Amino acid sequence: MEQHEAFSRQAQACAELGSPMYAELLERAAADLRAGGEVGRVLAGHEDDPGPSALALRLLGSVHRLVLTSDAVLSEGQPALTGRRSDNSAAGELAAYYPSVGGTWSVEGGWEAFLRLLSEQPEAVREWLDRPPQTNEVGRASALMGGLLHVGQVFRHPVRLFEIGSSGGLNLLADRFGYVDEWGTTYGDPASPVRLDVAWQGRPVPPWPELDIVERVGSDVMPVDVRTTQGRLVLTAYVWPDQTHRLERLRGALDLAQHTPVAVRREGAARFVDGIDLRPGLTTVLWHSVMWQYLDAAEQEAVTARIGALGAQATDEAPFAHLFLEPMRRTSDGPHEFLVVLELWPTGGRRVLGSSTGHGLPTVWD
Repeated sequence: MEQHEAFSRQAQACAELGSPMYAELLERAAADLRAGGEVGRVLAGHEDDPGPSALALRLLGSVHRLVLTSDAVLSEGQPALTGRRSDNSAAGELAAYYPSVGGTWSVEGGWEAFLRLLSEQPEAVREWLDRPPQTNEVGRASALMGGLLHVGQVFRHPVRLFEIGSSGGLNLLADRFGYVDEWGTTYGDPASPVRLDVAWQGRPVPPWPELDIVERVGSDVMPVDVRTTQGRLVLTAYVWPDQTHRLERLRGALDLAQHTPVAVRREGAARFVDGIDLRPGLTTVLWHSVMWQYLDAAEQEAVTARIGALGAQATDEAPFAHLFLEPMRRTSDGPHEFLVVLELWPTGGRRVLGSSTGHGLPTVWD
């Protein structure tokens, strides 16, 4: 797929996921790529990047980072995360169009300021083009936590929770968030700084009031330390600037993580899963969300094989659950959906629990 086609496709996805700002920006970028303009010059060397690597989102995240750290943002006293200051005027000019720092989006002025930044600071923009987007999307806890409550219908042991593709590990704190379903029923911690409204639709989720998560461990090839300014900057930069509700959820989760740190190991998915074992009297849960596409085929196979081996070892006293939210098809000829899938051993088999969105809200149970 040509770069401009990938950018147009990502623009459509942004529009469907509620970011008109990024949809318009990426359409302009796609046209600029077709014309051989400034965007292509900044992206030189990435012509052969595969579609799943999300080059468009890597570019936008890098630019957003420069906006968040611009002197113009800091001088206005915005609560943006500073990281390393960017003292170029182009980033400050662009900040006037970014709602994440109090600006107002306008496609004409915003696009001109975006191009000026790429022209004046190409090396600064390129700094993040090799890193994968790491949103640590807190809204996906809707699907993961709801799926975990379904595990409680079968096994109610204390839970050991493991996650691959954890980023900063914020979703390992999912039981500390507050949830409200479409009928107004609340779950979790009503005083939590993270509140997911209309988290669940379709049918009520089974309660599990005595849920006890006794272990939380994640892994990522590029773990983010959310206790640092740089770590908070990374996660904020990949949130789409006109989706202030997502930024609010992220800030709440970052605040929660300061008081309840979790361990995220610098480790690939296959190696991490290979180290998981099962223990009597505990339910071991492995979950992940919208990260499978970033694993190559060999690692996907290794993780899948290890999951199967753990499932074969599971007993009623030491059960194992594999829970995930990933884009996939229900049938070979069906459309791609963000499906919530639960595999449970020794009983339960594989079950599609429902569908969600790329950002997790709402999750609709079948």
